[in-house]
Amino acid sequence: MLTGIHPILAGELLAALDRLGHGDELVVADANFPAHRMGAQVVETPGLPSPEVVEAIRTVVPLDGYEGASVLLMAAEGGERLAVQHELVEAASAPADRVAELERFAFYERAAAARLVVRTGELRPYGNLLLRKGVVNAYVATGAAR
Repeated sequence: MLTGIHPILAGELLAALDRLGHGDELVVADANFPAHRMGAQVVETPGLPSPEVVEAIRTVVPLDGYEGASVLLMAAEGGERLAVQHELVEAASAPADRVAELERFAFYERAAAARLVVRTGELRPYGNLLLRKGVVNAYVATGAAR
């Protein structure tokens, strides 16, 4: 047991997140997502809703601050965001201008290039989110000047 680490981030998941570098992408996927077809490492978090997993991941993974969206949702049919998608955006704590949506098959294509897929127990459709990891900067994290 570690102090200061969210309890969802245990063992394999914590190690997989630690191996991600700046610009690497990870997918937090619902239970219906074809996670093992993507080719990336898959870590299972059964029984957990995807927004809770995103919230835990964001305690240790900063978002990429470079241009473009650092959070991508799988666009729901009909064009309106579903409740689970609003929860995912809130859990990601991303500014609105850093969040975008991709059509379902474009999302699958982008997810196939991700370094990690975290498959949750989320049963609501479109409970999928892609995050691009930012830089972990000791000077920012500690408030120290360079």
